[in-house]
Amino acid sequence: MILAAGSGTRLRPLTDRVPKAMVPVAGKPVLQYAVERLRDCGVREIAINLCHLSEVVMDHFGDGAAWGVKIHYSVEQEALGTAGGVKRVAELFDGPFFVWYGDNLSSIDLAALYRLHRARGAVATMALCHWEYVSASGIVGLDAEGRITRFLEKPTPEQVFSHWINAGIYVLEPQVLEAIPQESFYDFGRDLFPALLDRGDPLYGYQMSGNERLWLIDTPAYLEKVERELNPPSGPGLGKWD
Repeated sequence: MILAAGSGTRLRPLTDRVPKAMVPVAGKPVLQYAVERLRDCGVREIAINLCHLSEVVMDHFGDGAAWGVKIHYSVEQEALGTAGGVKRVAELFDGPFFVWYGDNLSSIDLAALYRLHRARGAVATMALCHWEYVSASGIVGLDAEGRITRFLEKPTPEQVFSHWINAGIYVLEPQVLEAIPQESFYDFGRDLFPALLDRGDPLYGYQMSGNERLWLIDTPAYLEKVERELNPPSGPGLGKWD
């Protein structure tokens, strides 16, 4: 499941014409990187939730055949949040599945993420990236086995207890969707993960290595930085992506 319903208000006026996940980076939309990454890791069926300017995404990707995948669309009249959007298409998931925030780019090793999830018997495994400035992210605490013991969304400076942030890429078991209310706004970071921790469900963190990168495009400054890294003046830099 790729989450692509965000409007990207901090990237206006770019997102007045395209949804945040379709902002171009190094010559193609951000969302296309996610579709191609998942395909290259063996995923053949993808659901994408949409809200703001949904037709832009559907016109670009169609049924997904041009990318070697089958795409299901879920168009929300009002955004249901990250977890609420997945709940809306819960019937598509009969086994463990990936969730990918479609406005991020990452070179994560999805196979390694999945192997950890299965080895730990987790209901949810969250990719984690070590980040210096964490105030706009969800941070996690881990025990020695990598089990998540604490989670806090967007901490204030005095609340920071970790620099491992939620990278917006998960493996989930379908049973976690039972904790999400139907057709309601519900967020992974603010609502679902704290609820799963409270009831003692096994949540684990996959700590991305230095070779696995995460790029955010939340602001014009972030977008400019990503563009420089992936498409430097000397020529295409997509080797960093691969």
